Amino acid sequence: MNEIMARTLSFGVSGVEGFPVRVEVFGLNGLPGMEIIGLPDTSVRESKDRVNAAIINCGRQMHPRRITINLAPADQKKEGPAFDLPIAIGVMIASGELIPAEGCPTDEIAMFGELSLDGHLQPVSGVLPMVISAKEYGVHKVIVPAGNAREVACIEDMTIYPAEHLCEVIDHLEGRKALIPQEQVSYDDLISVSRCSVNMSQIKGQKAARRALEVAAAGGHNLLMVGVPGSGKTMLARALPGILPPLSFAESLETTRIHSICGKLPADSGLMVERPFSAPHHSTSVASLIGGGSNARPGEVSLAHNGVLFLDELPEFSRSALEALRQPLEDGIVSVSRIKKQAQYQSSFMLVAAMNPCPCGYFGSSRRSCRCTTQEIKRYLDRVSGPLLDRIDIQIEVDAVPVSEINEQQAAESSEEVCARVTEARRVQLERYAGKPYHCNAQLDSAGIRSCCRMSGEAETLLRAAMDSLHMSMRAYNRILKVARTIADLDHQPCIEMNHMAEAIQYRELDQKYWSNK
Repeated sequence: MNEIMARTLSFGVSGVEGFPVRVEVFGLNGLPGMEIIGLPDTSVRESKDRVNAAIINCGRQMHPRRITINLAPADQKKEGPAFDLPIAIGVMIASGELIPAEGCPTDEIAMFGELSLDGHLQPVSGVLPMVISAKEYGVHKVIVPAGNAREVACIEDMTIYPAEHLCEVIDHLEGRKALIPQEQVSYDDLISVSRCSVNMSQIKGQKAARRALEVAAAGGHNLLMVGVPGSGKTMLARALPGILPPLSFAESLETTRIHSICGKLPADSGLMVERPFSAPHHSTSVASLIGGGSNARPGEVSLAHNGVLFLDELPEFSRSALEALRQPLEDGIVSVSRIKKQAQYQSSFMLVAAMNPCPCGYFGSSRRSCRCTTQEIKRYLDRVSGPLLDRIDIQIEVDAVPVSEINEQQAAESSEEVCARVTEARRVQLERYAGKPYHCNAQLDSAGIRSCCRMSGEAETLLRAAMDSLHMSMRAYNRILKVARTIADLDHQPCIEMNHMAEAIQYRELDQKYWSNK
């Protein structure tokens, strides 16, 4: 017969989910050429040139045939160079250059990998969601570039074959020299070696800020720091991931999946075991912050999923970018719609923002005079809207650290000590909210607040007095209750007492100082 048909298997990515792609190759005698159909993007269409060169550099022949490659399903967009490897294997089978050995059906082994012109396999983005989807579809054998192997080393019940070169894959399929499957590791082994980038013991002074950071971590609350330049706001924010509870295996998969799709994982890295810390520059656009572009890619809010989104110099961000944060802050999910694609990404993060009190940075400072006019200060503070401030549970003032505290020899508490208290408080919350749609105090809705934030009589009287004197909104009332609930959890108390309420109220006083009487 003049016609030869070959089938290989791969997976594509849509949003954060993978989908199976059948690579069908049809070889026909006739005018030589190669055509790829099935909604390929530019990088997929260009694969034919990479495939041709890689096959020839492996010592195989490209017979002069008319080859048609179909990527099914034909109604779903195929993106990226990960289809190079299955296309190359299919082309060789259709050309008669590769005859799979018995027991190596190419339509039952998922393959991913970009081919260099010399046949080497390059790492690709999105391997983790593709391998997870392969497992869900009942495919348990996968060939991946060696540079992606560690990324999927924790996926159970999968046989992962790392390969460096196309020749290795050919030898494996022909039965001459089998690829050695990598040994899968447990998530506990990975997380045991995780380290935080900034330890709390490195922070000098700032006792009030350290306490606010601990409360925020214990309840998952958003945090705003207002202070003079050089007071340590950025260092405090960078220490926050180290005192949050360790990522669970499910959280690690969610987080790594998003970073894998964006190509943000370092080369030869495994699952992410440290909570992400995303710190976009204040000139970032709405699309890069929330997600977007022609292919509806994840933004910084999704890269911070299960971690911290740090916005330094908060008033310098565009008003549209800050207002776009309101929906993901409330819902924990961001929907991105573009002409070519629609996607939904998880974005459950802790927002930590830092700002100066005025354009020069020294309004209210006891160490240096402010040179800004009242109007300049008002315009500067007005860049942060009231609705966004209402969504920030804890607001604190951070002043410069005195020299005496900087030179203090006594070591401060480490991140490990603080993390132990935070983890215990989170454990209490998980038990309290078992079977309910939230797992930390910051996620409580009105019904949850009524049922879980029980106050003593003194605490309730204090809260009512604060509401009247500070003219707070109902949203602020609820957020004070949630923060007070967290402080009581840290204190191992089932009921919110007066001291817990007093501390929670003081975390809302910056509204009155900076935004109410400007």
